[in-house]
Amino acid sequence: MKHYLITDPSFYGSSADSLESSLEAVFSKNIPDFILYRDKSTSEYPQLASAFVKICRRYTIANVLLHGDYPLAKSLGADGVHLTSMQFNAITEAKKLGLYVVISTHTYDEALKAQELGADAITYSPIFFSPAKGEPKGLEDLKEIVDKIRVPIFALGGITTQEQIKAVEECGTYGFASIRYFI
Repeated sequence: MKHYLITDPSFYGSSADSLESSLEAVFSKNIPDFILYRDKSTSEYPQLASAFVKICRRYTIANVLLHGDYPLAKSLGADGVHLTSMQFNAITEAKKLGLYVVISTHTYDEALKAQELGADAITYSPIFFSPAKGEPKGLEDLKEIVDKIRVPIFALGGITTQEQIKAVEECGTYGFASIRYFI
């Protein structure tokens, strides 16, 4: 079961120093297999993303991803990009750059489209209650998607406990993604 850490400025701050100290605290307890720098509100995203990539390289994180901006991911030497559910048209371009591509999905049709377009993995969400993320899909829905889709699936949304991790693992997911679990 792969562990995928997603950052959020409310937990990691909006400066290179706060990002570094927050990541160091997290990495002292847990080294994720995948990590995503996500901050939708900063105007300093390129500079912070650069610091993020450098910090993650020091800790030899296997898969360092940036959110949405695949040209920036390539230029900063990130391993890949996590695209939003509005960026299906960017899958092909990101793949042409040699990037590992994860895309957010919320329906079977989106998951199937991501698979057909060549995404390397998807997140499927929300599985459990997560603030401001809509009605949870639940484990039955997750299991159904896992059984139908061949691309690796990260369960996402409200995963904060070992019991929830075990439950999504039992559904056959490739891994889980979370913000709050790693804090």
